[in-house]
Amino acid sequence: MSDRLASARAATAHQRQWFADLRAALSDGGHFAFVNADAPHEVLRTMEIPYVVNQWWASILTAKGRTQDCLALLREQGYPDYIEQYSAIALAALFDPDPGSAPWGGLPRPSIVIGETSGDASRKIFDVWSEQPDITFYPMESAAANDVPVRWWELMPRRWEEAVGTDRLDLMVDELRGLIRFLELSTGRPFRETRFREVMALANEQQEWNRRSRDLIARARPCPLAVTDSIPSVMVPQWHRGTVWARDAARMFHDEVAERVSAGASVCEQERARLMWIGRGLWFDLDFYRRFQESHGAVFVWSMYLAIAADGYLRYGDDPLRALAARFAAFSDQLYTPPWSAEWYVKEARLHGVDGVVHLVSDDPRGSYFTTSALKAAGIPVLELHADNVDARGTDETSITRTVAEWLDHVVLAGD
Repeated sequence: MSDRLASARAATAHQRQWFADLRAALSDGGHFAFVNADAPHEVLRTMEIPYVVNQWWASILTAKGRTQDCLALLREQGYPDYIEQYSAIALAALFDPDPGSAPWGGLPRPSIVIGETSGDASRKIFDVWSEQPDITFYPMESAAANDVPVRWWELMPRRWEEAVGTDRLDLMVDELRGLIRFLELSTGRPFRETRFREVMALANEQQEWNRRSRDLIARARPCPLAVTDSIPSVMVPQWHRGTVWARDAARMFHDEVAERVSAGASVCEQERARLMWIGRGLWFDLDFYRRFQESHGAVFVWSMYLAIAADGYLRYGDDPLRALAARFAAFSDQLYTPPWSAEWYVKEARLHGVDGVVHLVSDDPRGSYFTTSALKAAGIPVLELHADNVDARGTDETSITRTVAEWLDHVVLAGD
C-alpha cells in the first residue's frame, strides 16, 4: 500500500481548482489578501475575503524550480536575496515582467497584506508590499512573556488564558478588533459574529480530526504513510480553515490513516529506524524524505505540520474572538521559542518513538540550539542540517545525502 494517499491527491486537486477559480474571480479586480501563515485567517474567512498564504506560495515556487528566478528579481530591485528567503520570494511577483509565466498562472495582485512583525526582516518584507500602489499592510504585533507554561499542549484547548497570559491576549484581542474595523472599512464587507462562531467551530472540528490522525501515526508500527503525503493532506485544508471542505478533508485523511493502520500497511517494508524531521519542509528536494527508506529502512514518521495541527490550533471558549487571539498570540512560541518549543519537540519525539532527529537549521535559527540540546539531553540522537528550505544555493544534494547516510550508519543504526 505504497500508493499516494487519496486525501493528498484530493487536497492538491482542490487547491489547484480553488486557485484557478480565485484568479478568474479577480480578473476584473476585487479585494484579495496575501497573508503570513500565522495571521488570523479566520477573520478573513468570516468576511469572505479570499486570501493566499505567503509560505504556501513560496513552497509552490520552490517545488516548481522558480526560487532562483525570484531571488534574481529581488536583487535587480536592490533587495537582499539571502535574508528570510521563505518569506521574501513571493515579492518577486511585484517585479516579474511576465507574471503569467509563474506557476499556476501567477499570484494575483493583493489589495491587503497581513503579517506578524516577528523580526526586522519580516516587517520590512511587508513594508515593500505596502509601498506598491493600492496595497495596504496591516501589521500584527509579536508579544512575548516571561512566564512559560509547563506542558502547554495540554492547556491550550480550553485553559489558554492560563497558558498564554491575560496581557498578551488583551493586546491580541485589541489588534483583532482593529483588523476587523480596517477590513470592514476597506472592503465594505461585514463581520458577523454568528458566522464567526461557525468558522471557529469548523476549525476546531478539523483539528480534532488532525489530532486523532497524529495519535494513530504515533502508535502505528510500522509507519503507514510518508510525510510527503501527510503534509498536503494536512496543510492544504489548513489554509481553508473554517470551511466544511477543510473539516471533511481532515476527516478523509484520518479515515485513510486508520484504514492503513488497521491493514498493517507500511510505507517501508523493511523499517529499521523511525525519524523525525524538525523544520520547514525541504521544498526544493521533496524526494529527500523517501531517499533513505530503501538504503537504510529509515522512515520519516514526523513533521511539524500534522503535529502542530494536533496540538497548536484547538481553542474552545465562550468568547470566540478571545479564543482566536489565543490561537495566534503564542503561535511562534510553540514552534520556535524555548522552552515552549524544545519541550514540545521532546514530547513528540517520545510519543512517536523516534530513533533519531534530523534538524534543519537555517540562517534564522529560531531557537535551534535549544531544541537540539533538549533532544540530546533526552537521549535522542540529532543530526543538524544547515541549509535553507527554499534556497538550494550552497546546498549539495549528494553531500546532504551522504551526511545523513553516515549518521544513520554510525549513530542511529550502529547497534543493529
